[in-house]
Amino acid sequence: MQQNYLIVLVGPTAVGKTQVSIEIAKYFSTEVISADARQFYRELNIGTAKPLGYELKQIDHHFINNLSIIDRYSVADFEKEALAVIERLFLHKNILVVTGGSGLFIKAILEGLDSIPEVSNDTEEHLKILFRDKGIEALQLLLKQHDPDYYKAVDLNNPHRLIRALSVSISSGKPFSSFLTSKVKNRNFIPVKIGLQLERKDLYSRIDERTDRMMNEGLLEEVKFLLAHQHRNSLQTVGYRELISYLNHNCTLDEAVLKIKQRTRNYAKRQMTWFKKDKEINWFAPNEIDNIIMHIERVTA
Repeated sequence: MQQNYLIVLVGPTAVGKTQVSIEIAKYFSTEVISADARQFYRELNIGTAKPLGYELKQIDHHFINNLSIIDRYSVADFEKEALAVIERLFLHKNILVVTGGSGLFIKAILEGLDSIPEVSNDTEEHLKILFRDKGIEALQLLLKQHDPDYYKAVDLNNPHRLIRALSVSISSGKPFSSFLTSKVKNRNFIPVKIGLQLERKDLYSRIDERTDRMMNEGLLEEVKFLLAHQHRNSLQTVGYRELISYLNHNCTLDEAVLKIKQRTRNYAKRQMTWFKKDKEINWFAPNEIDNIIMHIERVTA
């Protein structure tokens, strides 16, 4: 019987996961499954650092440009659809690559999630009003009180994620994070976990350079085009929310760009907090592709 292996490539934003995942997929003649929630949306391009057109032509990718920003989509939807794609691909291959910085979406593939309870519409609406009137800081403070564990891992600048977690916590009376620690579900593959990391100063330099490059490539124009959808959950993320604030005359462009850089650095720090808890991850620098390949070959031999 064929033994299947899922290469799980993780790491903070801007560390270089896209290029390394493509190199791994090329070497093993396989395909890439994206677990980056922001790259699902076909309207969000520059600000999500999607693989470029020529990169998508080199290797087949799944779950990139598969949704519109008007679609409702949950991590449970992703778990179901991703597992179906993985099962289909394993009919012809025994090694696949999954990559992304969305720890929750990676966890859904590898372990599954508990059934998250329905939330009260009144609770969710109350939290949206709180965000509108008091800002994201009020949501952050509330989450720290209700669920300090999730507070340490979540992107604190994503109001959609904060409202979702708080809605579940308040409606159920249990921390949102308690629903993410379910008994691991059986999977038909062995995960091989690879982490990419850089010295903090080098990663932060990459983040700043990438932000400047995004601006030069037309991120502001992309956000202007999407401004009519500014209240969509998919646009309440780093890179889009700050420029929306600028376009609504709440800050200068320079201030918006500085906020993007700072919030991206904060997000990268939280991503590493999440991934460093997993002792099964083997860590490499992004330029150690030969060592990464050797490690995968050794584990899958």
